Amino acid sequence: MNRWTSRWRTLLGLLFTAVMLFPVYWMVNVSLTRDHDMRRQPPTVFPVDPTFDGYRVVLKQQLPNLGTSLLIGLGTVALTIVLAAPAGYALAKLQPRGGGFLGFVLVAAQMIPGIIMAMGFYAIYLNLGLLNAWPGLILADSTIAVPFAVLVFTAFMSGIPDDLLQAACTDGAGPLRTFWSIVLPISRNAIVTVSLFAFLWAWSDFVFASTLDSGGPVRPITLGIYQYIGNNNQQWNAIMATAVVASIPAAVMLVVAQRYVTAGVTTGAIKD
Repeated sequence: MNRWTSRWRTLLGLLFTAVMLFPVYWMVNVSLTRDHDMRRQPPTVFPVDPTFDGYRVVLKQQLPNLGTSLLIGLGTVALTIVLAAPAGYALAKLQPRGGGFLGFVLVAAQMIPGIIMAMGFYAIYLNLGLLNAWPGLILADSTIAVPFAVLVFTAFMSGIPDDLLQAACTDGAGPLRTFWSIVLPISRNAIVTVSLFAFLWAWSDFVFASTLDSGGPVRPITLGIYQYIGNNNQQWNAIMATAVVASIPAAVMLVVAQRYVTAGVTTGAIKD
């Protein structure tokens, strides 16, 4: 009975995995399909006469947009870590006044619709001259990542034994030195978790990009894909090829950082 149960579970797992991954396969399939074969009925499950024209378009037109998204993603990660790590440490170990209320505010901040925040940023950036500029997008994307990052750091750093921090103080380390030399190295899993989510949010952002960077010379890859979509545009292989290329960095990061993310979300720094 156990053997058959195990086999059925394996088959069901494979079936569900195939269903979830089918859109990804179809994206790759369409990216290799020629324009005159797009409307073939029934559609071809495999590209009979594959073409790489869509990928040539990506290399010709979308490389600057990919570079912009990479810059915005890495900038968002850096700004999120700089702001969230000290805040999480303060909430977890320094016990400031109003810490509980601040935690509630951080949770509530994640419930604000992105379009409302985008309109607020638009009004502010219009006066500051930050429209159509990558620093403005980094700052906007960080507002989504920082509340989540502070909560993750707070939960993770709460598991650091107080004895370890007291030992550092006994050796003459101040709060800043303790945070830099003790807390941050121990919080590696939390840092990787926060970095991954912050990068993915910035990489896939469309609301902020379309509101704060519409029509500007600096375009992230989400706007690069969007420029192919129109009533008179039939470049579906270019659209899907761009989507495939844009998915590669996120997929690689998810695979590489999977075990760190699991540890960062579900455990503390040190187990008793």
